[in-house]
Amino acid sequence: MKRLNPEVTQRIATVCLWAAAGLALSVLAYIIILVLAKGLPVLTPHFLLASPERMGRAGGIFPTIVGSLALTLVALVVATPLGVGTAVYLTEYTQPGRLAAVIRFGVDCLAGVPSIIFGLFGFIFFVIRLGMGWSVLSGGLTLAVMILPTIIRTAEEAIRAVPGSYREASFSAGATSWQTITRVVLPAALPGVVTGIVLAIGRSIGETAAVIFTAGTALRLPTSLFASSRTMAVHFYILAREGLSMPRAYGTAAVLIILILLINTAANALMVRFRARTQ
Repeated sequence: MKRLNPEVTQRIATVCLWAAAGLALSVLAYIIILVLAKGLPVLTPHFLLASPERMGRAGGIFPTIVGSLALTLVALVVATPLGVGTAVYLTEYTQPGRLAAVIRFGVDCLAGVPSIIFGLFGFIFFVIRLGMGWSVLSGGLTLAVMILPTIIRTAEEAIRAVPGSYREASFSAGATSWQTITRVVLPAALPGVVTGIVLAIGRSIGETAAVIFTAGTALRLPTSLFASSRTMAVHFYILAREGLSMPRAYGTAAVLIILILLINTAANALMVRFRARTQ
């Protein structure tokens, strides 16, 4: 069988890769354009700042915006130090062995657990066993457990990507291991760590199953960590499933997409600025 010319093979591979990337971007663009086209006409100051009325058929979505941000903030406050700390431990304080392999295997298994299972766990452990009830705290802690594998794996890869010469130069200057990690390794790995945190934010804001079981679906504005709250993703799901108001469902989805895009854009801008300052 005659073998293809390497240049022809290269061109075929390039075309296939461009086609795959174009298909993925086309699907993303279609979803964003569809949601924004149907949701943007609904976005008014009253819709963004008012509370829902008649089970979401009227009024606005302000309590759901606050609830989404509150749950995501609680999840990040808990998961970020745990995830980054675990990544530092795996990369800087352990040697390849059984313990590190067991930890990584557990993290990988945790990453593959369906979100509904996290919801059941949070409902049994946080809501019932610890007596927190349906609340922002229960939902935030459940989301923290759910996004923990994402932060660990991305932070671990980012730390591993830091050249070993950085550590050698720091040690040669008399720095301790902790000083090397906090002043050399982590600043150099910060763009990758922030990427993992941004991915975790996107998953937290868009989560429904785990939040319904733990944070509840109350339409009122949450006034404390122990108050029940409904997120924008849950609000969109309920409006669409019950057929209460499809225009308002698309409006909620549009706000959700815009919020995620703004967070990603701000995070990328900060990473570029920090990388330029570091270099």
